[in-house]
Amino acid sequence: MIRIVTAARLERLDADAGAAREHARQTSGAANEAFGRHVRELYAGTDRAERAEAAAAEVGKFLAHAVEELSVAQQQLLLKDIEIQRLRKELEGESMEGRTLTVLLHYGEPHTVYASREDAYADTATHGVPAGTPWVPARERPPSASEWRCEAFIYDAASNGFRRAFMPVPRSMGEAA
Repeated sequence: MIRIVTAARLERLDADAGAAREHARQTSGAANEAFGRHVRELYAGTDRAERAEAAAAEVGKFLAHAVEELSVAQQQLLLKDIEIQRLRKELEGESMEGRTLTVLLHYGEPHTVYASREDAYADTATHGVPAGTPWVPARERPPSASEWRCEAFIYDAASNGFRRAFMPVPRSMGEAA
């Protein structure tokens, strides 16, 4: 089959090819712009993901440290709870009758109460008294004359209170100051 191509037809084909090239160029430009936006969004997304991973790692470290501190605190709380239960049982199981408590006096004023004299002596080091300091009897000096002084008290059920364990020797009226 033979086809005769006229000049007008060649011009139309040439115009159509030019339009197609222009359309291809515009489409290619739009595709390049879209690809550029996609690459920028990809970089921005990657940057956000890296920052999120770094923040997650930091939060993970903080959380691990907090969990460790919580575990230590729970262990301490458990030990204190056990000690409280032991002390409650001890308190409920024993009568106060005849028990001695030691009161640490600071210039005659009650400062702290201890279960034993040894506990009081041991704790006075926290108040500035050297641990090896020999304690001497207060004799007849008034409590206010000593910076630190230990006094023993015994529970007296008859008076529903405590009385001194060692009463001072009474003086006759003639010896009074």
